[in-house]
Amino acid sequence: MSKQYDVAVIGAGAAGMMCAAVAGQRGKSVVLLDHATRLAEKIRISGGGRCNFTNINAGPQNFLSENPHFCKSALSRYTPQDFLGLIRKHHIAWHEKHRGQLFCDDSSEQIIQLLRAECIAGDVSWRMPCKIASLRKEGERFVIATDGGDVVARNVVVATGGLSIPKIGATDLGYRIAKQFDLQIVEPRPGLVPLTFDGPSWQPFTPLAGISLEVDVSTGTGKGKGAKRGYFREDLLFTHRGLSGPAILQISSYWTPGTPIMLDLLPEMDVAEELIAAKTTHKKQLGNILAQWMPSRLADGLLVANGFAPDARLPDMADAKLRKLGDAINRWAIVPTGTEGYKKAEVTLGGVDTRELSQQSMMANKVPGLYFIGETVDVTGWLGGYNFQWAWASGYAAGSNVE
Repeated sequence: MSKQYDVAVIGAGAAGMMCAAVAGQRGKSVVLLDHATRLAEKIRISGGGRCNFTNINAGPQNFLSENPHFCKSALSRYTPQDFLGLIRKHHIAWHEKHRGQLFCDDSSEQIIQLLRAECIAGDVSWRMPCKIASLRKEGERFVIATDGGDVVARNVVVATGGLSIPKIGATDLGYRIAKQFDLQIVEPRPGLVPLTFDGPSWQPFTPLAGISLEVDVSTGTGKGKGAKRGYFREDLLFTHRGLSGPAILQISSYWTPGTPIMLDLLPEMDVAEELIAAKTTHKKQLGNILAQWMPSRLADGLLVANGFAPDARLPDMADAKLRKLGDAINRWAIVPTGTEGYKKAEVTLGGVDTRELSQQSMMANKVPGLYFIGETVDVTGWLGGYNFQWAWASGYAAGSNVE
């Protein structure tokens, strides 16, 4: 006869371990299952190996969802300060980078060990590696068929993450479980991902790989069904296939295929007005003027892309042409042809529709005892520690409420 647990948590990542620890420390019997051989690989590689474990400014405004109010409850009940309490309890040194991003001074391994220690304090049982063949509900209990035998539990928490970074074991198991129990899914797609470009109009920019600069980036109008208006000031990076860097990763979550993104490459100045004003005092080539404000290779690429001769002189330029160039720099509208996909995406947008879940407990409204947390759910944070905060908050919500 299989031992019956109060709670089986599928997925030993950030959300799963948080949930297991909280439930276990409430006195629930908890078993944690994961198919990986190495614990919490996504935590390990995050933040360049130092884990951007939260953002001190995290709030509902930093998250995307088809149901944007859903995340408010969990985020208000488990805040960045709450997780900092755990960090201090475990004597982990940390520092703040720009825009409220908090990182370990040493290694992301410290966050994994923190979560492991909290699970041990809750007397959590581990099944790892453990491949799951099926999940079924029998009356008031669930039976999870695994390669190590059946696991029986009164409650199941699905914390299997999304589809991003398949090389470390991402799967669609969470979505399959949701569909099995007739729960709606918001179509998953890569989020926080580099954008790709091709075609003749992009050719002048292909030699610019490696160039980086701070830009304003925006997309969407906020009008129409599903339209999401996004705006960020962050660093942009030219790559061999398109654009990346924090600015592009951020805006990718708001971008709709077939629509443009808008870039301001010099957000602190009106380029057209500066050039027109400089005509009377400068005899220089146009490229040399631009190279005072941006990397010279980028200046040359922009001139070629906009039909200017590389040796064009500023005094010879009509004001109308300079305004056209200014628009190309301050209001550059370009349409990505795609993204780098899940292999380069930091998160997965979409997931289990939050309208199927209780915002208080994360339990499926029509399947008592079945919970979904973390990245499996249609709640996606910005770049910069927000997705970890959702993992902690949603894990805490489920762990605090599961019976």
